[in-house]
Amino acid sequence: MRIDILSLFPEMFTGVLGSSILKRAQEGGHLSVGLVNIRDFSNNKHRTVDDYPFGGGPGMVLKVEPVISAVESVPGDPHVILMTPQGRPLRQERAHELSELEHLLIVCGHYEGIDERVRVLLQPEEISIGDYILTGGELPAMVLVDAVARMLPGVLGESAGGEDESFYQGLLEYPQYTRPQEFRGLVVPEVLVSGHHEKVDRWRREQAVRRTWERRPELLREAELTKEDRRLLAELNQSKPEKE
Repeated sequence: MRIDILSLFPEMFTGVLGSSILKRAQEGGHLSVGLVNIRDFSNNKHRTVDDYPFGGGPGMVLKVEPVISAVESVPGDPHVILMTPQGRPLRQERAHELSELEHLLIVCGHYEGIDERVRVLLQPEEISIGDYILTGGELPAMVLVDAVARMLPGVLGESAGGEDESFYQGLLEYPQYTRPQEFRGLVVPEVLVSGHHEKVDRWRREQAVRRTWERRPELLREAELTKEDRRLLAELNQSKPEKE
């Protein structure tokens, strides 16, 4: 997969792209990332890319010309994404769908906003990572790249490496333990050291359903639930204390 990122601050991506899974994904040939500085496409000697908004108001607006020129400098026919709090919230299933595309181009907004004509001309997919405001689109872009890259075949090193993680099947992940088996009176559940793989799988599934019910019950409306899952949920709902 190829991902090109348009940003006013491409240097912000150096540490993220040069570390951990993203670094290994690139070294293994699974991912190629290009960084484009929007300032390089400014049409004045001061390399300014923003201006005051028509109609007045606080802050500055990212200009249409340098953004469009930067996009047009990227070869190919990429799927264009604009990181913006106005976009649809990023979900695991969308990250998986995007990982199946060959080429993404991510535009990082900045300042008070971006000239609306960028949206009209590019018709980008707009993605948000949450209902809050950040200084720019760089951090959200990093989140998106990481979420997509780990879905690429071979990146995690194991075919099922990410399938048990939170949200992959619509449920939160089950509790995880490692050595030592006992720490300050807290002991690893006996089933996990029993060597009985079927019981371990059943316990993990039950814990995932239970944890989702406790922490993110709205996810259960779209999760892929088995008959056993539904039986457990019925029991949990019956045991839930009534509100006074």
